[in-house]
Amino acid sequence: MNKIFRLTLLSLIFTSFFTLNVKSENEKEYATIGGGCFWSMEALFERVNGVISVEPGYSGGNVVNPTYKEVCSSKTNHAESIQILFDPKKISYKKILEVFWKVHEPTTLNRQGVDEGTQYRSIIFYHNKKQKEIAEKSKAEIFKSGYWGKSPIVTEIKTFTKFYRAEDYHRDYYTKNTDDSYSKAVIEPKILKLKLNLKEFFVDKK
Repeated sequence: MNKIFRLTLLSLIFTSFFTLNVKSENEKEYATIGGGCFWSMEALFERVNGVISVEPGYSGGNVVNPTYKEVCSSKTNHAESIQILFDPKKISYKKILEVFWKVHEPTTLNRQGVDEGTQYRSIIFYHNKKQKEIAEKSKAEIFKSGYWGKSPIVTEIKTFTKFYRAEDYHRDYYTKNTDDSYSKAVIEPKILKLKLNLKEFFVDKK
């Protein structure tokens, strides 16, 4: 009798533990966005509180498993993108987009600073109907706010289909290359802007 009780108790504990783990995983959400070179975007969103992980890659194109060289040719129609895993208990999708609108230039078509080409276009890939609604509303709000002046917001909003992870040498680019010219001239000023102007979101990367 005691043996049966112990086995039943262990079974209940295991089931509860498994259920909690599944629930915990399901409570996390993904956001997939493109705002120019993914080296910058990765470095920025790694420093946003509530973000769990950031993966650089390619999305929105018509070629399976594209290479960086192929994407840079602008022939695959992919955008350099990042896929963000975040905790909605700490930061909402709306807040993710608030950071997005303010850390890149959403009024320049197919260009971010010196980086030019369709792969550098501003784009949001929504994962569900709710994300689509939030994205469309936030796009209208950032334009109405005048944050970027009177220029139209050219950011595309499209359904998410597939994300292809970029080659390993692109991952943690800024962390591995803090002293190179691109990091100094482009990425560091954006991180400083995030830290100073969006300090409620900023967290130092450990």
